[in-house]
Amino acid sequence: MLALALAVPAVAGSALDWDQVAQETLQHLQALIRIDTTNPPGNELAAARYLQQVLAREGIRSELIETAPGRGALVARLEATEPAPGEPLLLLGHLDVVGVRRKEWAVDPFAAVVQEGAVWGRGALDDKGMVAAELMTLLLLKRQGVPLRRTVIFLAEGDEEGGGTYGMDALVEHHFEKFRARYALNEGGRILEEDSGVVFVGIQNSEKVSHNVTVVARGPSGHASLPHPENPIVRLSVALAKIAAYRAPAQLTPTTQLFFKNLARSQDAQTAAWMRRLSDPARRQQAADELSRRSLHWNALLRNTISPTLIEGGIRTNVIPGEARANLNVRLLPGESLAALVQTLEELVDDPHIEFVYEENPGSEAPAAPLEGEFFQALARVAAEMFPEAVVTPYMHQAATDSGPLRARGVEAYGLLIFPITAEELLLLHSSNEHLRLRSLRRGTEFLYRVVREFAGAP
Repeated sequence: MLALALAVPAVAGSALDWDQVAQETLQHLQALIRIDTTNPPGNELAAARYLQQVLAREGIRSELIETAPGRGALVARLEATEPAPGEPLLLLGHLDVVGVRRKEWAVDPFAAVVQEGAVWGRGALDDKGMVAAELMTLLLLKRQGVPLRRTVIFLAEGDEEGGGTYGMDALVEHHFEKFRARYALNEGGRILEEDSGVVFVGIQNSEKVSHNVTVVARGPSGHASLPHPENPIVRLSVALAKIAAYRAPAQLTPTTQLFFKNLARSQDAQTAAWMRRLSDPARRQQAADELSRRSLHWNALLRNTISPTLIEGGIRTNVIPGEARANLNVRLLPGESLAALVQTLEELVDDPHIEFVYEENPGSEAPAAPLEGEFFQALARVAAEMFPEAVVTPYMHQAATDSGPLRARGVEAYGLLIFPITAEELLLLHSSNEHLRLRSLRRGTEFLYRVVREFAGAP
């Protein structure tokens, strides 16, 4: 049986000791990191069982949902206690993590080592830190005896890193009634911190759409001692070089237009001027190119992007293969057509021996959550209180999250990675030496609790 962290004693209605709360949150996060849920294969139910044990000890009932052997989710809820309750709030996080290359890590990626003021391990930022803070929020609401005017639901699910077949897709299709809510908070947005403090709080209401396109190069196979210019690996390399050099035209969505307009207030004069020029169609491309040179993040928000991620070809070291393949991970702005982008790439590559293979998925895009909604306003209000130096702004996530399937079902789902992190730490997601500073873990947990208590608690 897994060891359970010691609970922080709390008296109903008493003031919280956030140092103690942060220590308990850390213990839960360490326990989750130490359960290897690398996807594939996932193994999320092992982590879900840990959560269930913690919740059961506190008298909070939960249910395990198995979507495949060893895979699935946990659902727990604190029911509204006030008469005429409002519509429920869902707290969402995923338990699976991407793989690791252990030799690239300075520490064991599944040991949850605490050093240099941070907890290190795969999933610390993406997304077990969020799950630990959501778990802690439920525990605190229960211990504090907070009267609730909304039911608060906690969903810790899986397969987010694998596309959602055994995660959100299966849960929405077969178990939606178990966690149906009007509002939801998930990962996705950003609290970006610099030496001067928090620069901006980006509350995600929309996201780009992820697609995969296979580039196939074909040509005559043969003996490697007789090189020829139609070698598929060479053809594929030439095509990938052209694709890598391509930069899609800059475009603004309603959310990114607001984001850059608001963010300009926190920038130096020159950067702010470029951000304001985005609103001028005649100067947009120049402004976007300048901003893209300054930030990979800004570049991804301004246009459709393409990243080669996998390549395969060949059967023996002394044989020229007849075929070589590469995967392109495409992230489209909302409303953009994959077919149109592929046509552009076909014209760019201009090689009859190159084929682009893809499957258009019209169901993968979801509407944006409203910026005038009361939950968005609650998030923005608490963010302004906790980070008064920051610009609080709507945000479009450059990647895809599990909020999409929820918004497609009418849930007002917002994204916010609740921990203040730097631009350098942001690059650790899906990379080596992922870690979360203990100070950020504390502030993020407090932020989440304050949001949920204000929005779901009785006045």
